[in-house]
Formats: sequence, C-alpha cells, structure tokens
Amino acid sequence: MFRYLLSCAIIFVLILGSATFFFPSYWEHRFDELITRQARVYRLDEKLVWSLIYEETWFRPWLVGTDAEVGLMQVTPLVAREWAAQTGFKEFERQAAENVNDFLADPERNLQAGCWYLEKLRERYRGRPAETSLTLAAYNAGASRVEEWTKNSDPATLSESEFIGRITIASTKSYVVSILDRYRRSSAAETARADLGVR
Repeated sequence: MFRYLLSCAIIFVLILGSATFFFPSYWEHRFDELITRQARVYRLDEKLVWSLIYEETWFRPWLVGTDAEVGLMQVTPLVAREWAAQTGFKEFERQAAENVNDFLADPERNLQAGCWYLEKLRERYRGRPAETSLTLAAYNAGASRVEEWTKNSDPATLSESEFIGRITIASTKSYVVSILDRYRRSSAAETARADLGVR
C-alpha cells in the first residue's frame, strides 16, 4: 500500500512539474500567430505587441479594466468604435455600437483595434530617439500627458532615459520600463537564436 501511494505521489509531482513548466509557455504564446499577423498589418514589431499584451492582461482576452478597457490589448470602447469606423465595414461599426465588450473580447478584433491605435500613436513620435517609450506612455496615459512630459524640450534630441525620467505617474513609468525590458530581452533572445541557426 505504501509503495502504491508513493508511486501515485511521484506521478502527481511529475505531472504537476510538467504542467508548471509547459503551461506558461503555451499560455503566453497561444496568440503568437495572430499577434504576428496583426502587427505586420500595422507595421509594428510583433515582439513589442506581445510584450505590451503581457503587461496589459497576461493574454486574458476576457479581461475588463477599471476604465472599461477590454481584451488582450485593453482597448477602450472609444478606440474600438473609431477603428471600426475607419475600416469602412458597416458590420464592424454595428457590432462595436451594439456590444463593444463582446466585440473586443474577440482576440482578432481586439488585436486589430489595439495595433491600429498603437501605430496611430507611434506616428506622432516616429524618428525620435525615444519613439518606443513615448508611444508606450501615450498608450497607457494618453498623448496629452506625453505632451506635458516633453514640453520645454527638443523632441529630436530627448533620449529614452531622459523621457522616462520625466514621467510623473509611477504606474506609467513602471509600465513603460517593464514593457521595454521584456521587449528588448525578447529581441535579444531572437537574435541569439538566429545567430545559432535555431528557429
């Protein structure tokens, strides 16, 4: 009896250990194909979009934020409706108007609207040394806050670290730093794999 219980315990520990190892990888990468497809449509680096989603929702498409943001990229109803109108598809406009939460809970629609908005923000800062951090801060706190944090400075010379130092909202500063760190680690890992010829 003791050997049977011991065997069962060992099997349980092995199964639990395997799940602990493999589940996070599955969970964090199950939308990779969709992320890559939508990021490319909007000329974004998929690793940046992935890193943003990791921070926003940890890949939970059903999550609703405190300010009514919905889905993987925490898209607001206003952005969803604006994106739907921009597409020219009346069906998208109708769905976004009737039940925006259901509309944004669809990972593909959420990524389409979220990537569209992220690229729209990035256009404001394209070519600046702090382009990515400015874009992320605007995504989190709004473009008007970014304007506050960059006033009385030359946007063409403001470095990333200087801009981050000017962010006065602690949660936004943490958000930007965390995403940039994850994004750069992901990019470095991909470069290392490419150098080794590993896919």
